[in-house]
Amino acid sequence: MSIPTPAVFVLEDGTRYTGRAYGALGRTLGEAVFATGMTGYQETLTDPSYAGQIVLMTAPHIGNTGMNDEDLESSRIWVAGFVVRDPSRVVSNHRSQRSLDDDLVEQGVVGISGVDTRAITRRLRDSGAMRAGIFSGTDTGLSDDEQLQIVRAGRDMRGLNLSSEVSTQEAYVVAAIGEKIGNLAVLDLGVKTSTLSYLSQRGFDVHVLPQNVTLDEVLAIEPVGAFYSNGPGDPGASDQHVDLLQGILREGLPFFGICFGNQLLGRALGFGTYKLPFGHRGINQPVVDVSTGRTEITSHNHGFAVDAPIGEITESPAGFGRVEVSHVNLNDNVVEGLNALDIPAFSVQYHPEAAAGPHDSNYLFDRFRDLVIAKQTSSTEGNI
Repeated sequence: MSIPTPAVFVLEDGTRYTGRAYGALGRTLGEAVFATGMTGYQETLTDPSYAGQIVLMTAPHIGNTGMNDEDLESSRIWVAGFVVRDPSRVVSNHRSQRSLDDDLVEQGVVGISGVDTRAITRRLRDSGAMRAGIFSGTDTGLSDDEQLQIVRAGRDMRGLNLSSEVSTQEAYVVAAIGEKIGNLAVLDLGVKTSTLSYLSQRGFDVHVLPQNVTLDEVLAIEPVGAFYSNGPGDPGASDQHVDLLQGILREGLPFFGICFGNQLLGRALGFGTYKLPFGHRGINQPVVDVSTGRTEITSHNHGFAVDAPIGEITESPAGFGRVEVSHVNLNDNVVEGLNALDIPAFSVQYHPEAAAGPHDSNYLFDRFRDLVIAKQTSSTEGNI
């Protein structure tokens, strides 16, 4: 039996956890966050929203179903690093094409296993998300002080714009399935494959656009609506996307945003955003729809949130009419959705497209489709 290769996980507060190398050997830096899903590790790894982050899985046993080409949310693994307690030694699933470890090694993702993930999670919950590093191979030879200084010199997620790192470089189209409604402009800020699939299934010819697209370029495709995707980074560092969205809203186009798109709608309407202590990541977050009182179990991946008043209708500080907070997190009272009452726009902070589940919120894609059709109908009647 081969001797395990040592590795160490270092947090910027100086806390250290020793374990075994997992995946590629070397050094990686990022913001340490934890994800609470017991399933869906492949979707987590390939979600562009996790760019720049070292993801710790709270579920202890990871990798037992292997990896396949069908469940990828993008073309590659995006996490900066991966932390697990007990990686599966055996892959046992009829859909598996290779092991998780194989993909981590092939794509150069540095990880660590054999650490007390419960202890690390408690540390992050108490102290908040922080910069971190994984060191294995020759980098384990660095002194404790050298490793800590390297971690502390890493980039902070606050003020960080990562859209250009995850967005498509060239526009492309995902054709509508079934009866076509029209062209939909999707700003790719880190969009997931399942999102595009759900939108195309609603009858949209989905035009996926680079994050640096202009308003004229958006309007050139003659869209019937616009969509802002999930994505990584600080919404406070995305002024160009806010300006673009304000132009889209002034054009009267129906708008739907998820996750990062929710934060950018909040900014476009004139509200602020702020960084959460340790964020929401996982597939078990309870969110209440304030209009119905119905609680949904939802999938999340965000470290920032919109600062808007809950429980009242307010005027948009940016002049877009009345706005209400439509959804609220039952764990910590964080804003989880916005609804503009005088323009056709709404958004949610969570992921209704969650491929690994839950699917409680999938109806939101139907709500957006209905919003677009209602806009088309009113426009047609107005021209008679």
